[in-house]
Amino acid sequence: MGELRGVAATALGVARIRAAESARPDRLFDDPYAAAFVAAAPPPPAADTRTDDAEVPAAHREAFYRGMFRHIVLRTRFFDDYLIAATTEHTLRQVVVPAAGLDTRAYRLPWPDGVRLYEVDLPEVLAFKERVLAEQGARPRCARTAVAADLRTDWPAALRAAGFVPDQPTAWLVEGLLVYLSAAEAARLLTTIGEQSAPGSRLALPGSGDFRNSPMMAGGRALPSMRDISALWQGGLDEPADDWLGRHGWRPHTYARETVAASYGRALAEGAGKADGGGADGRAAFVVAVRGDREAPAC
Repeated sequence: MGELRGVAATALGVARIRAAESARPDRLFDDPYAAAFVAAAPPPPAADTRTDDAEVPAAHREAFYRGMFRHIVLRTRFFDDYLIAATTEHTLRQVVVPAAGLDTRAYRLPWPDGVRLYEVDLPEVLAFKERVLAEQGARPRCARTAVAADLRTDWPAALRAAGFVPDQPTAWLVEGLLVYLSAAEAARLLTTIGEQSAPGSRLALPGSGDFRNSPMMAGGRALPSMRDISALWQGGLDEPADDWLGRHGWRPHTYARETVAASYGRALAEGAGKADGGGADGRAAFVVAVRGDREAPAC
């Protein structure tokens, strides 16, 4: 298996954080496979291991890494809870995760009977993932289907060919993808998801608009060790996600980062919501939206 490159390689960074959180006695989730992904990945080229982060003030470095760790941990737990609520309280039986990366929710969450989960990602990502999970003896806890597809192509056709039924309500999760897309690409992806969503479908995603100007993105770009990753950031939607979704047939509900953190017993330090990219006006860190009638007007 070759090295994961580009956006695919960022999944390893997320796996490192999930592994570290899983080792905590007060962990918010337990991902028993995250450490295995990290261990199985080839080491980066020697040139990539040299950093000049020491030239950045220590307080700035620590603030960025603490913020990134906190964001991914809260994001993981929040979306865990969203998916379980969608499939239990709201009885949805189709789940789709575009750009699933090294997500292992199919293997670690307590799914109700009858759930079919589709993971869409590049062939090389899925091949690496399948190999590591097989070596770990992992068994999915729902009907899991891996769909090898590039989101820049006609991925809904591949999804339908794998058994997805657009006329049935679906729980969608777009977790860590939008920041790597331009505003036009992000809008196109969400439009495509809307076209595949029956009334009653649900969609969860990070909610802050204009990531490109957030303090967390600025902090990452200032770190030499983050150059390869920060070069991939395009910012996603150039407006808050709840505003966009509300105009395109969804009924959004927003969740502030501070409220989410406090509900999990991880209260943020003063000002952390903004430093973590929560938006200059403190708007939602996360959005969960419900699809309305297909004939509903977009505004």
